[in-house]
Order: sequence, then structure tokens, then C-alpha cells
Amino acid sequence: MKKVAVILSGCGVYDGTEIHEAVITLLAIRQNGAAYQCFAPDIPQMHVINHLSGEPVEGEVRNVLVESARIARGDIKPLAQCNAEEFDALVVPGGFGAAKNLCTFAVDGPESHFDADVMRVCKAFADAYKPAGYACIAPALAAAVYADSVKLTIGTDAGTAAGINALGACHIDCPVDEVVIDREARLVTTPAYMLAEDILQAYKGLTKMVETVLSLK
Repeated sequence: MKKVAVILSGCGVYDGTEIHEAVITLLAIRQNGAAYQCFAPDIPQMHVINHLSGEPVEGEVRNVLVESARIARGDIKPLAQCNAEEFDALVVPGGFGAAKNLCTFAVDGPESHFDADVMRVCKAFADAYKPAGYACIAPALAAAVYADSVKLTIGTDAGTAAGINALGACHIDCPVDEVVIDREARLVTTPAYMLAEDILQAYKGLTKMVETVLSLK
């Protein structure tokens, strides 16, 4: 049975992992006969957002690992313990946490800084040519990990695509229910909620991403 490492970035679309994307991803991994282990960096979130109002919550501090444990039902490990040699593939769901907590793309664009453990783990999979899938805004992270004009997508947003290209990638426009595959890098990306208007649209692209990642030799 193949084993997939899944990196989460908190709990909630505006300040962490997009929950629908994470759950669909985990379900798709199991539906395709593979197992997963969730990881998250043990660091403070950039900020906390009230998901009812969409406004920041002043003075509140939350931990990315602790919040991610909500999605993983407690079965999660600090990202510092992730060893790429123990896994066959990597998947990183989206949500703004990927661009706020795993890196600073949401604030700094092409001048982003990247969490050290996140970059170490992601590059370990890339350097070992192990398949990886990044969804939604998470390909901004992949752009820095792979660079070298790696082909990827966040959908069709021109401004975000320009920022990703500035990190060294080659953005390709993609509909919500499709994926972009860079076979040389063994990287698969899909727009998910960068374009999805409902959970069914997100489901189609995310399941295709997981199926493709697990099928890459």
C-alpha cells in the first residue's frame, strides 16, 4: 500500500487549510487504496480570522499544528518529524494557510519567505522525484520548491499567476475540474477553490489530482 504525506496549514479557508479540500483529498487517497499521514508545522498562525465575519480576531493566537489536528481527528505529527524516505508521495491542500503559514506568498508575493521545515520536506520529495500534488493556492509553494520553469496552475487568476511565475514557475491556465501535470518534475496541481463555486466542482479536480499523483511511476 502506498503511503502519502499530507501537509496541513491550520483549520479554515481564511487562515488555515481549506477544510473541504483537505477532507476530499484524504478521502480520495483512501478510495485509491493508499494510506496517509498528516503533518503540520508547529508554529503560530499568521493571524486568526473570524470565518463568520471574515475579519481578523485581535489578540488571538493559534498554533498551526493544533488547529490542523481538528481536521486530522488528532492523528497528526509535527512536520519536523516528516521523513520523505518513509513515503511514496506528498500532497498539500490549499486554503490561505498555505500562503500565510507555510509561506508568506499571501503578503509578500514573489518576495515570499518559506517555513524552514516546509521547504525541507517539500524539497526532499522533489529531489527524490517522488510524485506530489498541490491544490488551490499551494502551488505558490511548489513554484519555489521546484522553480526551473516547472509547469503548474492555480486556475486563471492573472495576478496570482504572475507572482508564481516570478518565483520561477511556468503557470498554465486550467479549468476547475482538471489538473496540470509536469511529468519531468512529477508534480500535479489543480485549481480547487481558487475557481470552484461549490464542493462538487472542487471534488472533481482534487480527486483527479490524487489519482494522478498515485498513478505516476
